[in-house]
This record gives sequence, structure tokens and C-alpha cells, in this order.
Amino acid sequence: MFDTSDTIVAIATPVGRAGLGVIRISGTDAQAVAGRILTLRRPLASRRATLTQVRAVAPDEQVTAPRGAHARPALVDQVVATLFPGPRSYTGEDCVEISAHGSPLVLRQIVDVAQDAGARLAEPGEFTLRAFLNGKIDLVQAEAIRDLIDAVTPAQARVAFDQLEGTLTSRIIEVDRALFELVAKLEASLDFPDEGYHFIEADEVGRSLDALQGLVGELLADGHRGRMIREGCQVAIVGRPNVGKSSLFNALAGAERAIVTGTAGTTRDLLTERVDIEGVSVTLVDTAGMREPEGEIEREGVRRSQAAIEVADVVLVVLDGSERLTSEDEEVLERTSRRRRLIVANKVDLAGWRRDGIGNGSQDRFSVSAVAISATTGAGLAELKRALLAVLGVQGAGRDEPMVTNVRHLRLLDRVESALTRARAAATDGLSEELVLADLQVARTELGLVTGQRTPDDLLRHIFSSFCVGK
Repeated sequence: MFDTSDTIVAIATPVGRAGLGVIRISGTDAQAVAGRILTLRRPLASRRATLTQVRAVAPDEQVTAPRGAHARPALVDQVVATLFPGPRSYTGEDCVEISAHGSPLVLRQIVDVAQDAGARLAEPGEFTLRAFLNGKIDLVQAEAIRDLIDAVTPAQARVAFDQLEGTLTSRIIEVDRALFELVAKLEASLDFPDEGYHFIEADEVGRSLDALQGLVGELLADGHRGRMIREGCQVAIVGRPNVGKSSLFNALAGAERAIVTGTAGTTRDLLTERVDIEGVSVTLVDTAGMREPEGEIEREGVRRSQAAIEVADVVLVVLDGSERLTSEDEEVLERTSRRRRLIVANKVDLAGWRRDGIGNGSQDRFSVSAVAISATTGAGLAELKRALLAVLGVQGAGRDEPMVTNVRHLRLLDRVESALTRARAAATDGLSEELVLADLQVARTELGLVTGQRTPDDLLRHIFSSFCVGK
């Protein structure tokens, strides 16, 4: 088990210089530790900011052994301290937050004197772990806090905040409640076999299981979209030389990141840039022109382009819309035919451009529906972005429905669905309640692992170790 009997301290703000920095102290002795390091005329008032000073702790006041003979100044900094008594605090226990000047040196000194006064340096994620152990949040909300801190797009922040508010937990509780009711009726039927009736008919068992599978299926169906929003996606831009791949890369990135010239084969290596497309974090990969390579360097560039295609979530195949398909275009289309892709007809601004220039004549088998753009003028880029999100399956990223975004949650829900499928098959085959119940209990156990109701200590350590120290 985790020990929450001691008092912990850590810097709660990011590393580096800033106008302000926050030190958080939490535990049964948080007020006592704060009293030893702050110059207070009276104890801190609950939830009231108090202007005070942090002072070094004298040797005879130190609760723990000093960590070195280096001298500290008598006063460390002028600060604002606020007491949040438990259980109405972030961690559910007494918590003192000290807002100091954001010098890394000053903040470290305050942590040092807090340790001298009896606190222990917090482990990564330990404040949030204590909030979970004290029933302030469930495991879904705890992981949402980490996602909210890591969010780099508005959609990522919005989805994480929705989970922090408990919207996803509510949907999972809905499934668990329905499971519990079904389990209770089946167990009652087993407990009273001589009553001459069952507490639930076979048809009702089937209907209940169908409804449960529908609820879980909805969560899983939105899981792909949720993962894309949380983790982002990778989009490879491919095509033969001089079709405008690098120009499109620059246009989507909003900066001249790739060198653009009229010389074929300018791009020899992969170039990446992360962009925000309507709230979805997209890593663009500009690749070398795919053709018969001339020399060892270009051969390696083409090999890396093919590797980028294999790992990309979507491939943007760029064609020159002012020309008919060439054998090199045909080769690119062949190589990407089994990948999720979007065809882009570039150079709509040129006089020779025509939509029917793609897929005519001898290349009818490669006839494609292309998004018409000009990477030079920006024409069609908005349509391209919408089409890209549609191919990714994340269009409408701004809607406020709770989504599963965490891989751990998705794997557990997959197991729940499998258990329900087995239970449904057993019920359909007219097997005994014991066999149906066995799979339903498995489903409930897996749901409990999602929210943390039935989570082993080693899993908790793994999850919270990925948090920053001050959280």
C-alpha cells in the first residue's frame, strides 16, 4: 500500500524563470511545516492569501537532518501563502501553497527549508495520487489531469477537461450500474433455485446484454477519434519530384520550412513539422520525390519516403493537376493503394490545370477523386484540411460528447466487450446462469480497472510515475 501519513513538498510550476513560482506542501503536518518556515504573527487562515516571508530553519528547529553545511540566508523570499484545509483541498488533506518569485534558485531554497522543517520531497504525481487515494478524483480524472497539462491544441485541452469534469466517468458508471443490476438478478436466481421462478427471464437477459454491448460499442466507436485528438496523428506528403510537395508542406505549416526550387530532387531527407488543424495535432512529414533514384543519397531518401508511408496515419498523394499522370505518378499511386490516403491535385493556379487531367487515357485504373488546391496561392487549403480530418475520422472535433482517448481505457473496454459477447453467446445457447455470470463478473472487473475501483498498486505506480513531480 501507499503511505500517505507523511508530509510532502515540491515545486508545482514548470522549471525555468518566471514571474511567479508555486511550492505545494501537503499532508498531516502541512500547517506545522508552514508555521516553521513562514514569519507569521498568527496561523494561516483557511483559504485566505497571506503576505509573509520564508525564512531558513535554524538547526535546533530542524526536524530532519540538514543536507549540507552550506549557509542559507535568514530570509529566503517574500511570498504569498494560502492554506487549504482537508478534505476541501486538491489532495484531500491539509495543503499549503506558497507563491514566490519565480527564480529557480529561490524555489529550490524554499523546498530545502521545507524539508528541514519536516516535509519530504514528493515523488512524481504524488499529489494527484493522494487526491485519488483520498477519493477526490477517480483514475480517469487523474489521467485527464496529466493530459490537460500535456495538451497542445484546444481540442486536446477540451477533451481532457471534459474527462476531468467526470463526463467519461459518468458513461462508464452507467455501464457498470446496468451490469450490476443484471448480475444481481442472475445471482438471485441462483440463490433461490427452489422458488419455482427466476428473477429474470432469458429474453430479458438477452435484451440487457444487447443494451450493454451497445453502450460499450459507442465508447469504442469514438475511441479512434479520441485517440487521434489526444495523441495527434502523422501525415506523410508524397509524390514524384516537382509536383509541389514541399510547397504544400510550407503552406500547411504556415512557414517556409522546406526549400522549394524548380530543380527536381531538392528534398533528400524527411522534414517534419507539427501543426494544429482545427484542434487536431498533426505531424506533417515532407518526403523525397519518389522516382528512380539517381545516386546513393537519393536512393536513401526514397527509402525513407516509403518508410514514412508505412507508419503514417494518412498519406497525402500530391499530383500535378496541370499535367496528365506520368509513370512515376502511377508508381506512387500503386505504392499507396493499400494505405489510408487523400489525393491532392496541385497547381490549380496554372493555366494548363484541368480537373480531368487526372485519370484519363491509359491511366483509367488510377482514376481518382482529388482535392483541387494551389499550394502557392492557398486556394483549396481549407477544403483540404476538412477532407483530411474526414479521412482521419476526427471531423467535428469541437463537439462536447465524452470520448475515450486513453489507450489503457480502450484496451480494457475491448476486454469488456469480449466478455459481454461471450455472455451473450452463453445466454443464447441456453447455458446456465453461472456461465453467464462468470463473464459478466469479468466485465465488471475490467470496468473497475478503468476508473480505479479495482486497481493494483503496481498499475497505480506506473500511471502516476509519468506525472511531473509537482503534480
